[in-house]
Amino acid sequence: MTLEASMPVIPDRLAKNSVGLAHIVFFVVAAAAPLTAVVGASPAAFAFGNGAGVPGAFVLAGLLYLVFSVGFTAMSRHVGGAGAFYTYISQGVGKPAGVGGALMALVTYTAVQVAVYGLFGVFMAGAMAGLGADLPWWAWSLAALVVVHVCGQRNIAFSGAILGVCMVAEIVILLLLDLGILFTGGGPEGFTMTSFAPATVFAPGLGVALVFVVGSFIGFEATAIFGEEAENPEKTIPRATYVAVMLITLFYAFSTWAIVQFYGPTKVQAAAGAGLETFYFAASDAILGAWSSQVMNVLLITSLFACVLSFHNTLNRYFYALGREGLAHKALGKAHARHGSPHVAGWLQSATAALILALFVLGGADPYAVVFSWMSALAVIGILAVQALVCVAIILFFRKTPSRHGVWTTVIAPAAALIGLLGALGLVIANLSLLSGSESLIVKAFPYVIALVGLAGAAFALRVKSTRPDFYATLGKAFE
Repeated sequence: MTLEASMPVIPDRLAKNSVGLAHIVFFVVAAAAPLTAVVGASPAAFAFGNGAGVPGAFVLAGLLYLVFSVGFTAMSRHVGGAGAFYTYISQGVGKPAGVGGALMALVTYTAVQVAVYGLFGVFMAGAMAGLGADLPWWAWSLAALVVVHVCGQRNIAFSGAILGVCMVAEIVILLLLDLGILFTGGGPEGFTMTSFAPATVFAPGLGVALVFVVGSFIGFEATAIFGEEAENPEKTIPRATYVAVMLITLFYAFSTWAIVQFYGPTKVQAAAGAGLETFYFAASDAILGAWSSQVMNVLLITSLFACVLSFHNTLNRYFYALGREGLAHKALGKAHARHGSPHVAGWLQSATAALILALFVLGGADPYAVVFSWMSALAVIGILAVQALVCVAIILFFRKTPSRHGVWTTVIAPAAALIGLLGALGLVIANLSLLSGSESLIVKAFPYVIALVGLAGAAFALRVKSTRPDFYATLGKAFE
């Protein structure tokens, strides 16, 4: 018997009907990392942004992404598959733009994953040092990478179950704090809704706050990536998108509003500026007791793990999409015979993340000030650029594709989202030094890096068109 004959047949499709609405929502909300976003990102928005207006800024960002979701989910009924943004942009704008957008998405999600690995290493090293396991941050980051890789090799529902547990735990501890603030009567200024008043929300510093707020939503668009594996994707993907955006928006707005009540609208900005790291922990100690801070520290670690696992699965499916299209090695487009997972793509993704982390370690980079901060800044720029390109794709797609959708869905909503996203991108670039915590020329070059990656992808596609026209004609067809 030959080796080929004894090996199982490897399918080229991901496992269908593997995940339902709940699993997809878990992936998306876990990628948003509620505890990390609220406890880690919002203090900076309070301190450097519009102060008590941060909850309103979360509502603004949520409304922007709900408008974006109108056209995004409508198009999901016409195109699908693991290619997600690649497929959307290819079908709407054209194949060169699609390949460029795919590479921009790969850079974006790789950057945010590496950023989270760095932050995980910092928190884990601090927690374990007190238990006698005094290892460098990168050792814990690489250990997490190995566990994430093993989870990603399994059926997608396996990761979904893990993410569900992590997400529920981190939401519970924050809700306990939020409700504790409510039941104890708030803070020195009582209860007030000024956080949502236009004068407070649109106060000086809103642009700075939006830099941190928009970054907290990264990952919600991943719903479309699981279209091939979802049960009844025509209904599940749109529902999961809207549910995820509304959950993230309401939870972030409520949690940040509650902390405003604890400190008081006139004092919250100064309190955040006085201690970004202790901003929520001090409130938790006062309301729930010292035990809550310890639990919150542990759940911050599980939140980061859930976040990085979610992005690992997202990246796997992008590599898988490019492999199945033939734009990368064909082996990447193979699915596991038993689990139906993009396991070959998973190996490449894990190896890439490990290599980037190793380069940072060899360069002596600080895991928080450089690895996390720089990569987060790159990711926010990348995701906003890709989302803006998707808005253009939605408009152009429905101009040439007959549908029952109205003008609101096919033109007005995506155009409004495009304007909002470009505005947010401008704010991020204008406040890049604050977001990254660095004046480095490398950081200042990030917008150009994203643009060059997109142009390189488009140039590659055009070269394929001229040298392999038959192959070029099939691009975008693998996911129809």
